[in-house]
Amino acid sequence: MKKSVIISVFVGSVAAIASCSAQQTGNTSVMQSEKEIITKKVDSLLNIMTLEEKVGQMNQYNGFWEVTGPAPEGGSAEEKYEHLRSGLVGSMLTVRGVEQVRAVQKIVVEETRLGIPLIIGFDVIHGYKTLSPIPLAESASWDMEAIQKSAEVAAKEAAASGINWTFAPMVDISRDARWGRVMEGGGEDPYLGSKIAVARVKGFQGEDLSDPLTIAATAKHFAGYGFAEAGREYNKADIGSVTLHNMVLPPFKAAKEAGVRTFMNGFNEINGVPVTGSEYLLRDILKEEWGFEGFVISDYASIEEMATHGYVKNERMAAKKAAEAGVDMDMESYAYVNELADLVRDGEVDEAVIDDAVGRILRVKFELGLFDDPYKYLDEQREKEIVGSSEIREAVLDMAKKSIVLLKNERNLLPLKKSGQKIALIGALANDKNSPLGSWRIASEDHTAVSVLEGMQQYEGNELVFEKGADLVTGQVTFINELTFNETDKSGFDAAISAAEDADVVVMVLGEHGFQSGEGRSRTNLDLPGVQQELLEKVFEVNKNVVLVLNNGRPLAIGWAAENIPAIVEAWHLGTETGNAVAQVLYGDYNPSGKLPMTFPRNIGQTPIYYNHGNTGRPVDPQPGDNMVFWSHYMDVENTPLYPFGFGLSYTTFEYDNLQLNKNSYKRNEPVEVSVQVTNTGEYDGKEVVQLYIRDLYGSIIRPVKELKGFELTELQKGETKTVNFVLSEKELGFYNAQGEYVIEPGEFEVFVGGNSMETLKASFVLEEE
Repeated sequence: MKKSVIISVFVGSVAAIASCSAQQTGNTSVMQSEKEIITKKVDSLLNIMTLEEKVGQMNQYNGFWEVTGPAPEGGSAEEKYEHLRSGLVGSMLTVRGVEQVRAVQKIVVEETRLGIPLIIGFDVIHGYKTLSPIPLAESASWDMEAIQKSAEVAAKEAAASGINWTFAPMVDISRDARWGRVMEGGGEDPYLGSKIAVARVKGFQGEDLSDPLTIAATAKHFAGYGFAEAGREYNKADIGSVTLHNMVLPPFKAAKEAGVRTFMNGFNEINGVPVTGSEYLLRDILKEEWGFEGFVISDYASIEEMATHGYVKNERMAAKKAAEAGVDMDMESYAYVNELADLVRDGEVDEAVIDDAVGRILRVKFELGLFDDPYKYLDEQREKEIVGSSEIREAVLDMAKKSIVLLKNERNLLPLKKSGQKIALIGALANDKNSPLGSWRIASEDHTAVSVLEGMQQYEGNELVFEKGADLVTGQVTFINELTFNETDKSGFDAAISAAEDADVVVMVLGEHGFQSGEGRSRTNLDLPGVQQELLEKVFEVNKNVVLVLNNGRPLAIGWAAENIPAIVEAWHLGTETGNAVAQVLYGDYNPSGKLPMTFPRNIGQTPIYYNHGNTGRPVDPQPGDNMVFWSHYMDVENTPLYPFGFGLSYTTFEYDNLQLNKNSYKRNEPVEVSVQVTNTGEYDGKEVVQLYIRDLYGSIIRPVKELKGFELTELQKGETKTVNFVLSEKELGFYNAQGEYVIEPGEFEVFVGGNSMETLKASFVLEEE
């Protein structure tokens, strides 16, 4: 009862503030007053909180017991439970479902002194229960409306299940396909990555965070995690300030400007400092320079891990460093709940640091409406109606189709005829209902994807024969175990080869298992694992009409296939509706329009490979008679990629012509107007991602040979010509210098427009001295 009285008084004071502010007029005044109201609410609550209760808000625990069952007894679970009941927990993660969330929320609301509600976090990475394609696949759509819609339906399903907050989007730029978490991001380019970050933040958070069908988003991992040395998970990131400011930070800044409510730090170090303890990143850049008003959460146990790094001596020092650096909430390392209150009492940490962190956390809880109604997300009927609904399945199917990239289509082998053909479907992944779900699908049920076999069976005009050929993996397959690949069992080869011999067309579904990419899934080879390559070659020997459908979470080195197989479809891990999406593309009911968000290397030795590299002092391929050794190259493979950034074909063809600038010379503040004509010269209606790149030919720091600065997803009927227009401003023409200052320098620029980063038209202009 004592707690109820305190909350009643508190809510009453908030109501009085709301009453006064309601008299203001004008949208700006109302918006400002709402912000002021929340600030007053936060301050009022901070004034009645004990130091321990404040620190408790900075503490997040993973789900540690069956919350609708009996209280845990003994060990750390009992200690966590007592913390929960004592107001020493501000958030929990991985508790999901209305029944489970209600049970844990009820404990803190009804049993703690102040009844401050929990914020419930979850890894809603590419969907909650109904899964969209993995984020890298979504990025291949270059369709910001579709990506935003995908995040929106994921938020809707998660929120209906009691979730308030997702640890997404991951906006790390990465150039290294060996790193397993490339599947979770937007690829290698900061411009495209920034657009995707904004789309996903808006999708998750919607127009009103207090809407019970939206969730707070998290921009992660701040910062540099995608540059893990050697592509090895949790490794250091050894990058300079130019790379940090021009490649790493732009998507984070875009997410902040889109209103993202939380940031998460990474596991890596930069310049000798774990980013969890980096005051430069968290305080100087994020909170002061950018003015971020939300809160920062550590990654899982990353505060405690600073001791393992060798950056601090023990947990106490880790808690001090992280809090002072600007980490507001501790995910599962116990450091804050164990140490922070004593650090304040001992005078080693200023309580103002705690108040700032707790104020940020409380603000987001108020914005979510959790104080108005801690149970607002907990409606069993709403959960039943929304989760797995036809609306959500239709949205993820649409996203899956738009994510597919056509890499090769010789002899117009695709689209398949809808009747009169005998088709052999080969590969263990073709009949797999689990792997296509991809990594990071904690709430989804196993074996719920539509398989490619099931999708193709919907087209009944052809004779379809399925043969596995060979298992991809052996033994148990779970998210937390290491996969064991089939390297020896070829007993199914003969049946697959026989089916291929007797078929008009062979469709082979090969690639990585869904759990072969993601966190902790770094690779030193980018080939087809197991015996898949041998199976592909054996089948090709008896039937040259092979369509290779790739399932993978990263760029692969498929040099032999690119040289020999006539048709290759990049189908990634497409989630719940995988088979339907693949079948509709193979049969031409959907004309693929995806473009690669990451470069595909010729072999692992080229990695990391990316399009927006510097020129070097010896960049040009030598001509016959020139010195053939002393230039930047490999002795055993050419420098060019197998498939470049931005590459992707269609069942139709597009021709670019008449690239024009409105002027040849511009003053600093003048817009550079660019136009190009694009014609659909093929036999199908289709969509083309028209891409614009620039090059600043010389500057105070070395500039990339090309930088994406615009793109337009353009739909053209067969035979149609459209003029596509772009405008370049100072936002596109400038860059960050080594001190992190944004500068626009006069000089000569080149503009490139085309269907990928290598095949473009070119024009030039001059940016004049002031």
